[in-house]
Amino acid sequence: MFNQPEKILQSYFGYASFRPGQKKVIDHILHKRHTLAIMPTGGGKSLCYQIPGLIMDGTAIIISPLISLMKDQVDALLSLGISATFINSSLSNSEQQKRLKEIKTGRYQFVYVAPERFESGLFLHTIQSIPISFVAFDEAHCISQWGHDFRPSYRLIVPILKQLHHIDTYVALTATATEAVISDIQELLDIHPEHIVNTGFKRENLSFHVVKGKDKRNYLRHFLEKRTEESGIIYAATRKQVDGIYEWLRREGYSVGKYHAGLSENERQRAQTQFVHDETNLMIATNAFGMGIDKSNVRFVIHYAMPMNIESYYQEAGRAGRDGEPSDCILLYSPQDVQLQKFLIEQSMMDDVTKEREYEHLQAMINYCHTHSCLASYILQYFNDLEAIEACETCSNCTYRKEKIDITEEAQMILSCVKRMDERYGISLTAKVLRGSKDKKVRELGFTKLSTYGLLSHYTERDITERIQFLIAEGLLQSVGGRYPTLKLNAKSVEVLKGKRHVTMYAAPIPTVETADYYYDLFMELRQLRKQIADEMAVPPYVLFSDATLKDMCRYLPKTEEEFLQIKGVGERKYEQYGEAFLKRIALWHASYPDKKARIQITDHRRTNDSSPKKDTRSSHMISYDLFKSGKTLKEIAIIRDLSLMTIVNHIFKAYQEGHTVIWDIFFTEEEETLVLEKQREIDERRLKPLKEALPEEYSYTKIKAILVKHSLI
Repeated sequence: MFNQPEKILQSYFGYASFRPGQKKVIDHILHKRHTLAIMPTGGGKSLCYQIPGLIMDGTAIIISPLISLMKDQVDALLSLGISATFINSSLSNSEQQKRLKEIKTGRYQFVYVAPERFESGLFLHTIQSIPISFVAFDEAHCISQWGHDFRPSYRLIVPILKQLHHIDTYVALTATATEAVISDIQELLDIHPEHIVNTGFKRENLSFHVVKGKDKRNYLRHFLEKRTEESGIIYAATRKQVDGIYEWLRREGYSVGKYHAGLSENERQRAQTQFVHDETNLMIATNAFGMGIDKSNVRFVIHYAMPMNIESYYQEAGRAGRDGEPSDCILLYSPQDVQLQKFLIEQSMMDDVTKEREYEHLQAMINYCHTHSCLASYILQYFNDLEAIEACETCSNCTYRKEKIDITEEAQMILSCVKRMDERYGISLTAKVLRGSKDKKVRELGFTKLSTYGLLSHYTERDITERIQFLIAEGLLQSVGGRYPTLKLNAKSVEVLKGKRHVTMYAAPIPTVETADYYYDLFMELRQLRKQIADEMAVPPYVLFSDATLKDMCRYLPKTEEEFLQIKGVGERKYEQYGEAFLKRIALWHASYPDKKARIQITDHRRTNDSSPKKDTRSSHMISYDLFKSGKTLKEIAIIRDLSLMTIVNHIFKAYQEGHTVIWDIFFTEEEETLVLEKQREIDERRLKPLKEALPEEYSYTKIKAILVKHSLI
């Protein structure tokens, strides 16, 4: 029995090896141990119980609070020839009765059920009469009172199940869990510490971006112009906001749906189905949408407003890139978002203690929006995933660092002002004092007499607020309290005030689109074929093959069954059902473009189930240089690597200084070179800015710098 998992993984699911943690979870279940699996979204949690369910005797009961997820997962299993069904409120009474009778006969290996089924005596009687292999709790954070999406009705299932003595194995699976949530689930389900498998929260294929100070609609317009064929989710804070964005994008001609609690059940279900089946590209939604949506090819998730806490944000953002392909998670921040979230906390029915905890979570979310540290590392640190913390090199803070701005002196002024205001006031009033505001409250409290009054009058109040938020995010200043927090100094504040610690900030622009390393036109043809077959089968397209698998087909151009089976995500069962149709379409495309060669040769190592991108061992500047040497333009390299143009130029210069060959003349003409050199002799030899101002407007810094480097003048 214990040797079977690898064979099933390969023949059913098309992978030659397990992802980290999967085999360990499977072994625990096969040995009938209560198990908790914490794996990131897209980390392959469903395989952890599907494979044991295929091996063990009896029926596996999968409890899910998500009706939409049940149907999608059952469809996926049925497409592989695996017997599965679901029971929830979407079925008529007669259909429920029919399925319960079939369950009694032992027809199904997997039964997906909603939590409310356990309130039904008929359902409990049914499962008492059949052998149960195990019970799995999907989205297990919902059963914890410390979880951000706690559902009391889900938790109440546990004592009911413990009365059914023929169930001896529980499995809990979740993608988001703090230490408190993990401890709560562990105690509730009697899980031994050695049977907790936590692979961490890191999602290496996701790039996180925080965009501040931009008009949100303009940003969306420019972003979506470059992503017209991709699937994405745009989360808004309110129903009104969802309706407004939806109507605007619909008028702009985008394929768009909307989802919020103000719509009827039929309207929500239709919108969700159209999105999952690739009939609409964009979903505009409140946080009511998404948990359990198993759509693997969501290429971006944009938050139009800041969520209330990191747990919610990471779960919602994590709906991007479930197939392991590079995807963007973008948060459009404005200060008004904070006030909205505070209003929502105050209007809630929570008690004072719970509200205080929510304010702490909100502050952590605010800090995320203002930190200049690696965004991915900030999230991992929040979840105490300390082993995985390292700069991701893909988030906006890592990738778009331009010149460092030393703000030590300004930080000292801010901290000094907080001290002189007796650490009793918040961000807004502190910013007004530093700005030199004539605000009534500033005058009444006598703050115009402070030595720090007006010290930063050359900045706008918004700029000062941004810097204060940055100091809080970096731990150099504290924000203490709930609805009306006050600023407090800490040990790091004292170090800054004494000049023992320097403070720097970075600037960060908008993410760019990555250049495809596969044949894009073939990819679009295969997507169309996948959609056609999926429609005939009445299942979502990703049930056939994920986008990641289609892209590999477009990289390797398989010609035979043997080659096709080496594509990751293609198992024997899927080849039997769809392989010939896809091979035929690839062959037809190749016949039209006979000069096109496979981008990468197929090897036996390609079918690994580990979707994490492999680390490039070359130094960053040599990666850019090798692309430059292969014939890529500087602009193309900047797009491919998601870096600024000037960063790429500096990479090429560094390679040149190390002795690598660079043909500088591709940067400029002979006339341009002559003009720059003439002007350079008239101006300070080492300064680019005066030289730029003395030359015609079309002379970029890139061009000027290249000419000066060629002549060893810089």
